[in-house]
Amino acid sequence: MTGPGLILLHTSPAHVPVFDALRDRNHPGAVLRHLVAPELLDRARAEGPRAVAPAVLEVLAAAGPGPVLVTCSTIGATAEALAPALGAPVLRVDRPMAAAAVRTGARIAVLAAVGSTLAPTAELLAEEAGGRPVKIRTHLVDGAWERFEAGDTAGYLARVAAAAGAVPGTDADVIVLAQASMAGAAELVTTRIPVLSSPAPGLAAGLRQDGAA
Repeated sequence: MTGPGLILLHTSPAHVPVFDALRDRNHPGAVLRHLVAPELLDRARAEGPRAVAPAVLEVLAAAGPGPVLVTCSTIGATAEALAPALGAPVLRVDRPMAAAAVRTGARIAVLAAVGSTLAPTAELLAEEAGGRPVKIRTHLVDGAWERFEAGDTAGYLARVAAAAGAVPGTDADVIVLAQASMAGAAELVTTRIPVLSSPAPGLAAGLRQDGAA
């Protein structure tokens, strides 16, 4: 292992065991440094993602040197833009997933449980398409986030999986689960449409920044 380890910025403590498990399974020996700041998402939802830039910079600067993986899709673009100020690479966890999605097909269905995630994800997909025509349809999964906040993970993932399964095959070439917390739903979906989630490819890409993968 080289470097100080990969810093992961989360807006929910639920992400910590998910990424630790991925590390243990796919990247044994890699060092992860978790930062959990739920207030960043609360403020971004209320005031917009750009409003949290100073707070994100403060949190990451206090963590010390090292590459950063941001696991919150709502604030991912804001955090990536802070890389020059931090003097370290910053990657949003959903960027590798978005790149894979636009390679898979031009018709992309985006599912999110929080409305503030939809626009940043659509913008990221368009960016990764690099001028190629893509048709992006966004879907907010009703009632899912309330279950997540209540700690009902099974109910949350079941609602996400049901929403993914309801996407018509005639409407989408690929389904994107916009939030890292949705990843477990991919295993529950019965649709033939490819369903992509962000934690595994995002962590792998983040560790490549640190020379650990």
